[in-house]
Amino acid sequence: MQFGRTYEEFEVGATYKHWPGKTVTEYDDHLFCLLTMNHHPLHMDTNYAEKTTDFGKNVVVGNYIYSLLLGMSVPDVSGKAIANLEIESLRHVAPTFHGDTIYGETTVLDKWPSKSKDDRGIVYVETKGYKQDGTLVCVFRRKVMVPTETYIKERGGEQPGRPELKQQEK
Repeated sequence: MQFGRTYEEFEVGATYKHWPGKTVTEYDDHLFCLLTMNHHPLHMDTNYAEKTTDFGKNVVVGNYIYSLLLGMSVPDVSGKAIANLEIESLRHVAPTFHGDTIYGETTVLDKWPSKSKDDRGIVYVETKGYKQDGTLVCVFRRKVMVPTETYIKERGGEQPGRPELKQQEK
């Protein structure tokens, strides 16, 4: 299984469809709220959401959806990354609710070699997240520093630091 890509493996215009999707539960949403200290009643209080909002139900925290999509993209985009350099833009386009399933895909917009080190490059990508019915919910663009094949070879190959299984005596 491929985990991320080297600079040479990225092709401008390529789109990676991340799999599998993730069905968002109330527990997921509440846990994220608690971990990030986001206690807005729109996300945590069903009574409030039902009686006072246009949606009539709780809305999943947008930054959870962004984080979920970022995580989904790791095997295809940043699994070998040296660094995430910049989140250029982040737009929450439509609400997500408990029970919605999120899918994501990332398109390579551009790439260029590093100006300071010849063993890495920058990849500029856009990730889109959408619900089970195809509704776009989140879009973000980021720049990722990724290694070249030379970098990978010089640092131990595809799985650097992975120990070998010791032979057991019988």
